[in-house]
Amino acid sequence: MDKFLEMHTFATVVDRGSFVKAAEALSMSKAAVSRYVGDLEARLGVRLLHRTTRRLSLTEEGQVFNARCRELLSELDEAEAEISSHNLAAVGLVRVNAPVTFGNLHLAPLWSEFMALHPKVTFEVTLADRIVDIIEEGYDLAVRIAELPNSSLISRRLSSARMVLCASPLYLQRRGAPLRLEDLAAHTVIAYSYLSTRNEWHFEGPQGRVSIQTHPCLRTNSGETCRAAALAHQGIILQPSFLVGDDIAAGRLVELLPEYRGLEMGIYAVYPTRKHVPAKVRVLIDFLVDCFHHPRNTW
Repeated sequence: MDKFLEMHTFATVVDRGSFVKAAEALSMSKAAVSRYVGDLEARLGVRLLHRTTRRLSLTEEGQVFNARCRELLSELDEAEAEISSHNLAAVGLVRVNAPVTFGNLHLAPLWSEFMALHPKVTFEVTLADRIVDIIEEGYDLAVRIAELPNSSLISRRLSSARMVLCASPLYLQRRGAPLRLEDLAAHTVIAYSYLSTRNEWHFEGPQGRVSIQTHPCLRTNSGETCRAAALAHQGIILQPSFLVGDDIAAGRLVELLPEYRGLEMGIYAVYPTRKHVPAKVRVLIDFLVDCFHHPRNTW
């Protein structure tokens, strides 16, 4: 039997002064109310109410128990109200996972901005390029850059990024620019080891999707390392526009074979479920959508 239901029924009987009126208030039968109070007395081993044909009154033990019931039921109401208010207001810790480079370049500046708007929110941000299990590992939200497969997770699109084939002007001066995708076989290639297609690079060309097998001299799990190697004139890289866009705009890197566009990937906010999403997560997702709908830079 639910102890709180017994206590609530007992307190209602005391308030209403009869089992019949308590039954009406609780939308129960009189027999059910009598049973709950009787079960409570049996479990406690004391009589809580004096019953006569005219009125009910509390026994001495009933007076003590009634006072404690009021305190406990009031605390329960307060706890429920507190949790409900947390769900309506942006309050508490948000655990976020994001890719390393994107997290450092494009998310890190946003956390303090969000906390200035919502000072009762705190963050625990973990950066990792592996795909985490956000349910198993207890994350409220993850930012993912991918062609998302079918999933039980819920996502909202923030933006997109294109993979860009590029190298430094000095490297191209030394080695010559590739004129065809097949020419990459004669060039020094620096590869990102977490790329889902590994050493096979995919592009959208004039005749549709094409792919080329590369033979990297360096493979790394860091996009920043790929970029640094390209800026040091060490070879050709295929990296997302959010990482190399500024370098291309400034002339530090040169886009190669622009008629073969690297594949475009979505940037998503991913979270476990649509149901009972805490306000702190809903508000954060809306904030990120707005930030990337009005980007601070051009990729």
